[in-house]
Amino acid sequence: MTRGIRAGLVLAISILIASAAVAETRGQVTNLPLPRFVSLKASEGNVRRGPSLSHRIDWVFTRRDMPLVVTAEYGHWRRVEDRDGQGGWVHYSLLSGVRTVIVAEDLTPLYMKPQDGAPVSARAEAGVVARLGACDADWCRITADGKRGWARKAALWGVAADEIRE
Repeated sequence: MTRGIRAGLVLAISILIASAAVAETRGQVTNLPLPRFVSLKASEGNVRRGPSLSHRIDWVFTRRDMPLVVTAEYGHWRRVEDRDGQGGWVHYSLLSGVRTVIVAEDLTPLYMKPQDGAPVSARAEAGVVARLGACDADWCRITADGKRGWARKAALWGVAADEIRE
């Protein structure tokens, strides 16, 4: 193999490896995908400026089940952001893998089936936190306050646009 062809192959392999790393970043602690959605397990959670108890508390999350997105990991600490992009470090024990979403659009219809024109079972106000169920390309099944139905994915925060859940 000539030097030029070998150099080209090495470059092509390097680009493939780099693009694969960009496509899916994994946490160094958990090996779970970053970013990923989680929810607040506790009714209160201190949000710190850095990943330790010695760092200042910037604010306190006060809404149990609030969806958050994990953007970084350091030991027992997770860097999270809320739907407004406000972030900080919280202890991993305050987080749950149970998926929830926030209804982003006021009076979002919850349909009986994942299709426009289906009967509406309820309407959800903006800011409602709901348990996330199955999702297809455009719709997610959610449950809140005993009401359930299918909502357009675009009307929710806490689920990725390309995420499919069974």
